[in-house]
Amino acid sequence: MESTANETRDDPGQQLLSIGEMARASGLTVSALRFYDGAGILLPVQVDPGSGYRWYGSDQRTEARLLARLRRVGMPLADLRLILAGWAGQDTALVGKLLDAHLLRLQDGLDDARRELSTVRDLLALREHQMPETADTAPVRLTLEAEALAAALDTVRFAVSTDPELPMLGGVCFDVDPEDRTLRLVATDRYRLALSQLPLDARSAPVARQVLVPAALVDAVRALLGSGGEAVLTLDLDRISLEAGGSQAGGSVLEHDFPDYRRLVRLAPGRRVPVDVPALRAALSTAEVHGSRRDQDGGDFDIAVLGVSPDGALTVVSREDRPADHFAVNREFLLDALAVTARDQLVLELGGPVAPLAIRLPDAEDGREDGRSLSLLMPVRLDDE
Repeated sequence: MESTANETRDDPGQQLLSIGEMARASGLTVSALRFYDGAGILLPVQVDPGSGYRWYGSDQRTEARLLARLRRVGMPLADLRLILAGWAGQDTALVGKLLDAHLLRLQDGLDDARRELSTVRDLLALREHQMPETADTAPVRLTLEAEALAAALDTVRFAVSTDPELPMLGGVCFDVDPEDRTLRLVATDRYRLALSQLPLDARSAPVARQVLVPAALVDAVRALLGSGGEAVLTLDLDRISLEAGGSQAGGSVLEHDFPDYRRLVRLAPGRRVPVDVPALRAALSTAEVHGSRRDQDGGDFDIAVLGVSPDGALTVVSREDRPADHFAVNREFLLDALAVTARDQLVLELGGPVAPLAIRLPDAEDGREDGRSLSLLMPVRLDDE
């Protein structure tokens, strides 16, 4: 290799390319070029003895581009060596046989993947139509304070998805937990999640029941709760109904399984920061926007960046002044989450720049460890990070 490098360096007609130039010319990354050098597949013609910097000959671009194509289709490392050797020696028969063998492997792998995924779909269909042996099919009747149920619905309604491709997120999950005598209301649109919990009094005899109530029916139920007093909520297997203030609303539930929200809200403990909600809302309304981003649903949103000051206060920061432990969020989503609680004091729990941001009630109002009210916002990664 040393003699080749020297000859190349002394050859005035040979143009040398830096590793970055070769990466741009071939479609391989710099790290991939280093890997293939170490594997003895594509060697640079010259390596600086002091810095270790690699230089490639301009005539190696063809081999590098070929290598990039083979890399994209997952060609095994051992075959790469043979193909490049055959390419250099114009051994078309060898190269053709290796390409055919790899194509056959890919076809076999695709057939295996189809069979496995088909089996998983069959198991999923069986699970969807299989009623648990312990399920109680009798209607579940709950007596609740109308005002408390209205507040709980307001706390989660904003997080319902409107994506028609995800019908399992197009409503509010009503989940009765008989062990701790709690009704949980949950909604999520992937980017945020809202949970509210209502304790059940002695008049209710709950059994486990979980139904997904479409957004339109949630709104109809909420409209009956403005007069206060008591409300009787009945959860059947395929429908719900509510009686309140002498009126009744009801309808069919969605025939979809809601995601396991308990896994989503099971967060590692983070730093808890008290928040003055009016001050934070005012700061968000006038703060610098850190660019706009298009989400997976095709909508544009503004990014706000938050940080914690040395004295422990939550602040809205600029791009230039953001601290190391900053985190970025969808500004509109954060404002929505702050508005629905109707509280002037909240607690933000920060688990890190890539962990969900949790918005909770203060401990004095919360009353239980896992929180009666909780909103989660997924963080946004800034373009320069």
